[in-house]
Amino acid sequence: MSETLTGQIIRQVSGFYDVKVGATVYRTRGRGNLRQRKITPLVGDFAEFQPGAQAADEGYLLKVLPRTNALVRPPVANIDQAILVVAAAEPDFSLNLLDRFLVYLEGKQIHAELYLTKTDLVAPARLAEITASLAGYERIGYRTFHSEPPFAPALLAAVRETFANRLTIFTGQTGAGKSTLINHLVPGLQLATGEISKALNRGKHTTRTTELFMAAGGLVADTPGFSSLGLLDVTLDDLRDRFPEFVAVADQCKFRSCQHVAEPQCAVKAAVASGAIMASRYENYLQFRTELAGQRPTYTKR
Repeated sequence: MSETLTGQIIRQVSGFYDVKVGATVYRTRGRGNLRQRKITPLVGDFAEFQPGAQAADEGYLLKVLPRTNALVRPPVANIDQAILVVAAAEPDFSLNLLDRFLVYLEGKQIHAELYLTKTDLVAPARLAEITASLAGYERIGYRTFHSEPPFAPALLAAVRETFANRLTIFTGQTGAGKSTLINHLVPGLQLATGEISKALNRGKHTTRTTELFMAAGGLVADTPGFSSLGLLDVTLDDLRDRFPEFVAVADQCKFRSCQHVAEPQCAVKAAVASGAIMASRYENYLQFRTELAGQRPTYTKR
């Protein structure tokens, strides 16, 4: 009987799971006991398996190890970081949507880095406004990448440096340029863009197999991931904990259970008033609370 090995699933197709151990990839099938226990292995899972007797033989997947996180779309587990792709225009840059994605990713314990595309489509004054906002996210701990033109070689090299020893996915608003960015970063993937991508978004994408590719010492998912988030996937009580800059000062609030709304001596509101916390982040926090409470949000003109 072959020894049991542990590796990471990098590809799933037609009931087979390709598992990577170092530089070697083994093809396996799932044991029946996984189905009986209703365990569905995902790309990105670490798993124990028994390789086949010969190098070309199929082995058997025995056990899926505990995950740090998992997404349904794309179906990937143990994600270390997301490159959150935002456009300067077409579609319009939106701090509200940006915060919506970040709230979701924080809940999945996925570190986010921001990449600004289409910087050549806006006037210099507007680009300066957007980059000033992104500087605020840098201070929170979200590294940001942007250049004019949008895909400068030095900038792409800096993004690739973040791949080492990590599993990276890409996400962002539809049309922001996720597939184009992946194609620039990982030549050879050549993900479908334009009309093909639109067709996939109408449902054909369900037939695609998610696969992980080795890139710059890490793994990159071959899918641009999810594109819109109607739901924040968070409870009203937990929302405050999805804003790292709120968490950083919350121990200075008078009340331990402070929700940073109407309570007196709230350190978060004080930080907003002093400019230490971005006003837009706090306004979006209040709007998200309204949504989660099932009320109609009120929008203020700015």
